Amino acid sequence: MENRDRCHPLLKGGSRGDRKFSHGFSSAEIRTLTSVCETLFPPLSIDDASPESVRSFYRASASENPIPDEVAELLLKRGLVEAVILVRVVLLLLSTRLGTLLLCGSLCLGHEDFTINSFPDIGLERREKIVQKWLKHWLFTPIRLAFIYLKVLCLYIYFSRVDENGYNPMWEAIGYRPDTGEAELSGLPTERPLERGITETTSLLNELSLLQSLRRKGLKVSLDLKRNVLRVQCDAVIVGSGCGGGVAAAVLASAGHQVVVLEKGNYFTARDYSSLEGPSLDQLYDSGGVLATTNGNLVILAGSTVGGGSAVNWSAAIRTPESVLREWAEECKLPMFGSSEYDLAADAVWRRLGITEDCIQEGFQNQVLREGCRKLGLDIDKVPRNSSEGHYCGSCGYGCRRGDKKGTDTTWLVDAVNHGTIILTGCKAERFIMEKVINPKGTRTKRCLGVMAKVLNSNIACRLEIEAKVSISAGGALLTPPLLISSGLRNRHIGRNLHLHPVTMAWGYFPESKPTGASPDFKGKSYEGGIITSVHKVRSDSGKVRAIIETPLLGPASFVALSPWRSGADMKGRMAKYSRTANLIIIVRDRGSGEVRTEGRVSYSFNPSDRANFREGLRQAVEILIAAGAAEVGTHRSDGQSFRCQGASQEDINAFVDLVTAEDGAMSMREKWMIYSSAHQMGSCRMGVTERDGAVDECGESWEAEGLFVCDGSVLPSAVGVNPMITIQSTAYCISKRMAESLSGKKTSSSKADGSNKNHNE
Repeated sequence: MENRDRCHPLLKGGSRGDRKFSHGFSSAEIRTLTSVCETLFPPLSIDDASPESVRSFYRASASENPIPDEVAELLLKRGLVEAVILVRVVLLLLSTRLGTLLLCGSLCLGHEDFTINSFPDIGLERREKIVQKWLKHWLFTPIRLAFIYLKVLCLYIYFSRVDENGYNPMWEAIGYRPDTGEAELSGLPTERPLERGITETTSLLNELSLLQSLRRKGLKVSLDLKRNVLRVQCDAVIVGSGCGGGVAAAVLASAGHQVVVLEKGNYFTARDYSSLEGPSLDQLYDSGGVLATTNGNLVILAGSTVGGGSAVNWSAAIRTPESVLREWAEECKLPMFGSSEYDLAADAVWRRLGITEDCIQEGFQNQVLREGCRKLGLDIDKVPRNSSEGHYCGSCGYGCRRGDKKGTDTTWLVDAVNHGTIILTGCKAERFIMEKVINPKGTRTKRCLGVMAKVLNSNIACRLEIEAKVSISAGGALLTPPLLISSGLRNRHIGRNLHLHPVTMAWGYFPESKPTGASPDFKGKSYEGGIITSVHKVRSDSGKVRAIIETPLLGPASFVALSPWRSGADMKGRMAKYSRTANLIIIVRDRGSGEVRTEGRVSYSFNPSDRANFREGLRQAVEILIAAGAAEVGTHRSDGQSFRCQGASQEDINAFVDLVTAEDGAMSMREKWMIYSSAHQMGSCRMGVTERDGAVDECGESWEAEGLFVCDGSVLPSAVGVNPMITIQSTAYCISKRMAESLSGKKTSSSKADGSNKNHNE
């Protein structure tokens, strides 16, 4: 076993501790930021009869040290450049009396002498009124954007930070108790399934130890001292280990090919996971789980660990809808999606993931969804999962501590390693290596020879040059386009047509103490139980699915970050109800699309039909919550739209539902907006029957570069409309099967029949 750091202390909890901050903010900026944090989450008084934990919660403030410094540091680490500039300009203006007068108007004037106060010197009550004014009026759009950035970061940090024991003192008051016990780990195996195939570069000492590690695993490796390059030879190199890369590695390795997988994230097993929201998002997700679109209207979650999204998704395993397959096969002219080849691939994926189609016990949120649908006479379906029927884990989005969920890290990658695949963690691909093709046949004017990568361990300065017969980009729809563009590819579809399955939410509060005789009695907390076990499909009069309604994983930090802010008291009251607030997510098969050409910069625009579908889905979700017996319901619209249900007449309920709208997310020039989220990214290097229709062909091969394949969600022609794990893996299975047979110099049976599956490497 190699010498490596197995602990990953942030993932295991551990305090951020007393440390020096390197954010570079001036004392004036930090002073202003501190006053903003206090305004967001202020100290309040409460009835002395309340439990001490509740009184402490209300007395607490987000201005406490070191929250403001951590906000500044996270902003610089994760924020877009223009967002950082905007926030700092606003903070600097508010630190001065003249700037405060400009941005706050008469509310900054003293009560008696009308002196001008800077923002930190204004009383808390007036500061709150100022912020409410910013949020309501379109003239303050730039300040509003800055405030939203600070609100998300401040409250996220406040509820996600933990001490050395993995504890946050605010959790007791809101009824949150993460699953951090050791009892369920006792039955787990101590060995790591990928151990013999993993080289964890973050734990290596230098270039020599990396070279020795790879040689011990059977790779051909040499060190080019002049170029400071470590050269590795293999049959296939795969960038990314998620749904696409994991399947491709297993299929190619099982066919006898030497495979190397590059993964920029780290490798964790069930024993490594902590169920702690902040540390887990920081270690397991791209950009620490706080990646936002360029206009700030949509927050994106994308896995960045061995297993990719499959290691941190919510277990939903739904086959590609038949209507979508017909559309791709007929309208997009991609016959693979309408073939028995695809059906057999989906069956193979289903078996390997051990999909179960029942659930022994549903959690609180799914109980609410099911009961509300029953009361309204609506259809509701069970959601198959890649876990056992008794899987009752509400924190799989932070890695499954029970080892029950079957991501690629416990299935396909295990198969791959058992057939000799080598996985390098902590390695980031920089570009694919290209050479020009002399006298090219067709459109391919380049040939891919492998990939250049850098090791994220600062002790290893050399680059990796991995030479391969085929190179595969499987980094997902957000990372594959920037990698292809940095490699010199110019197809117009690369980075475009990005679909995100944008999600908005409705919520309903179900107090544990209810009037005598009230029913039903929903058991548990919002964060307990299988995350998605039920789904309702919102249909049009013609039967077409307009949206689907499911339930999310929302730790307290994510919950508060996405919730609208109306006042400090409202936010504290909202958090006090956290554990008994059922959240329903509305997902649409988006016709709108986005673009990602540079890593970390994602733009996205909504389509009018998406807004109409969101509106219908959101209204249906609110009706479901009311029917289930919620005491209060609401949406995530910026004005904090809500309605108290108890004692309300049906006429009042109908009037509220009529007011429910789904804003398009754009904050500029609008009084109301919504922050959306996304956990599904697709289509940014879509398949096309010609280079005018897509970035890759039906075999997943680039239209520009011979030997370069894409094998992840980015190849999907459009959005799927349901959780895409099964679709991505089934598509990857088809692509990699064809690739394996091509590498072996064979043709598939389908190519003999119709000539559609030609060997591009001939």
